Amino acid sequence: MPNARRSASQPPARESLTTALHIGASSVSMMVAERAQDGSLTPIDFLEKPAPLARDIFRFGDISLATTERVVSIIKGYQKALAELGIDPHEVTRAASTNILSEARNHEAFMNRIRVACGLRVGIIDDGEMTRLIYLKTRRRLRDMPAMRKDTTLVVHVGPGNTRALLFKNGLITRYTSYRLGTHRTREAVEGSHAEGPALLRVIREHAFGNLAQIRFDYSDVTIDGLVIIGSEVQSVAESLIKSGSSCSLKNLRQFTAEAAGVSDAVLVKRFHLDYQTAEALLPALEINLAIAETLKLDHIHVPASEYEQGLLHDLLVSRDLTGAFADEVLRSARILAGRYQSDPSHGEHVRNLCAKFFDDLADLHQLTPHDALLLQVAAILHEVGTYVSPRAHHKHSEYLILNSEVFGLDRLDVTIVALVARYHRHSGPVLDHPSYAALSTEDRIRVCKLAALLRVADALERTHAQRVSQIEIRRESGKLRLRLPGLADAAVERLAMASKADLFEQVFGLAVVIDEDS
Repeated sequence: MPNARRSASQPPARESLTTALHIGASSVSMMVAERAQDGSLTPIDFLEKPAPLARDIFRFGDISLATTERVVSIIKGYQKALAELGIDPHEVTRAASTNILSEARNHEAFMNRIRVACGLRVGIIDDGEMTRLIYLKTRRRLRDMPAMRKDTTLVVHVGPGNTRALLFKNGLITRYTSYRLGTHRTREAVEGSHAEGPALLRVIREHAFGNLAQIRFDYSDVTIDGLVIIGSEVQSVAESLIKSGSSCSLKNLRQFTAEAAGVSDAVLVKRFHLDYQTAEALLPALEINLAIAETLKLDHIHVPASEYEQGLLHDLLVSRDLTGAFADEVLRSARILAGRYQSDPSHGEHVRNLCAKFFDDLADLHQLTPHDALLLQVAAILHEVGTYVSPRAHHKHSEYLILNSEVFGLDRLDVTIVALVARYHRHSGPVLDHPSYAALSTEDRIRVCKLAALLRVADALERTHAQRVSQIEIRRESGKLRLRLPGLADAAVERLAMASKADLFEQVFGLAVVIDEDS
């Protein structure tokens, strides 16, 4: 791969341009794209240069000064390119780093150096967003592979530090697992063996043994029809690995891996046009994916031929705004978690529907986003999971269980907000004495207050757990939010519950909640 790649194109109006910067495990890349009125993105410029972050992190535990300054130099070069396009070089739409950066002891110093030298705030991609990014890549595979819509397909992403697996049945996600097994992590772990050729493949396999056994156990109860492999290294050789379509037999993968093990990294660089960092991680990537396929007793794999890094940059620009099918997958994951803790599903779903009603009808009042609407619905589904521990103080147990669980597609900030909103569905509202709440930014604390206020009102209307409230008419007048509940002859229980739960709504929005008689 050349030091930098760039597509030749006449830049459009700068107000339609959007930019993504990714500090990856083995390179720093940037994409400039044009955003159409429908929100779709058309890439017009792509740059990529190698930088050995993963090598430093997994070999030394720190990012070296030389690597830090190389990254700074690369970013400054990219900023000059942005200035040439008429884009403010300090206004990158999205600047993100590989999640393995958090494993470096000096990761804060590294990010501070970039902020000082380049004027950019870089966020670390966490596990929640990584699942969103894998989901986006997988959604494209669903279009390319119609069989995935009806078969049971496992999508595996072997990343630099971790491996993630998403199980699809009939095109829907039914399971998500993660393992501490990655290409660069493995490369550095086996480096001290000084093994070469077939011996090196055996060492890689032995290193992965524990995780392979866990994968076998995690998916022993399902029959997997297809395996889709996603990853920077394996996709970089997809054209050579796959002769036609997107399918590769295990026999061909085994032969290709053996041949790659028989040559030096320098030969891999020249033969496949790779940078040295990618070449170093290619053999672990091939052997790990081969081992997973063999563990699951599959005879074919599917590998996307698309450019991994360009796809990642594109997805970084849209992953935070996912709705529709993605929201359905998030809610499905929340329901699975609620079922694990034996939470009343009909109650959770009814509160979720009531929350959606209040959120939509009061949009001009709360001014929250569609993503906030999703977090509110997840909190509604999960707000009573704490009863699994004890009915007493179950709101606190709900917070703990949610904070220590994973909901597909939600990053750690999302999960924290969901946990706090669930906690505040009863008893006291948010206070700075609560550590998780106090640790949030002012803006996020306001989001929690707004969402919790909506949840409390919705939950008050479902006090009986009997789904008595099927319709709500909402109007605002004279400092009051007036609710009429058609079809409910006696709302005494709901009024009593509202008296204890609507206090936060009034504090946040300045409206007292009143339930009118149904006449």
